[in-house]
Amino acid sequence: MDAFESSWQRAWTGIGAVGEGGALFAQLKAAYAEPQRHYHTQQHLVECLSAFDDARALAEYPHEVELALWFHDAIYDVKGHDNEQRSADWARTALLATGVDVAAADRVHALVMATRHTAVPSGRDEQLLVDIDLSILGAERTRFDEYEQQIRKEYAYVPGFLFRRKRREILRGFLQRPRIYSTARFHDALETRARDNLQRVAA
Repeated sequence: MDAFESSWQRAWTGIGAVGEGGALFAQLKAAYAEPQRHYHTQQHLVECLSAFDDARALAEYPHEVELALWFHDAIYDVKGHDNEQRSADWARTALLATGVDVAAADRVHALVMATRHTAVPSGRDEQLLVDIDLSILGAERTRFDEYEQQIRKEYAYVPGFLFRRKRREILRGFLQRPRIYSTARFHDALETRARDNLQRVAA
């Protein structure tokens, strides 16, 4: 059983879904392999799942957090503005259809919506999920630079001058936060390197 399958089975059974969820698992893996993706790929998903493996003890509802990671970039239209909403809706609909408790499905929906990164996350699981999603900002320089190149490829249709301006605005927004990472674990491990990375490319 590979890392994807073991993660899926753990979260799927843990949240109380009926059946093996094999068809949905295959749909999600295929979604992360779509050709328009260069960063929001299976590589990003496995990095998130790996980070969660190391930090799952911090979660209040670990199965909901793990499933939210699976769904958080399930819909990824590079020209869309509602990817998180559509991904969250897919998650809730799919989970309710397999007998998952409404409260649990709603928690997954809310967690996926938190990855819009429009506000500082609140709540233990939201903070953990967002820290995991943003852990790439504190990656080693080689991986961070690869990430920046991957984002540029996803937005290849945007003229260079406009992309650079918009990208700097986004990255400076993270720099202006008192803390990029909400949890002590991720803050202690990644905050300094994330700020170094961001200052280098957003100057």
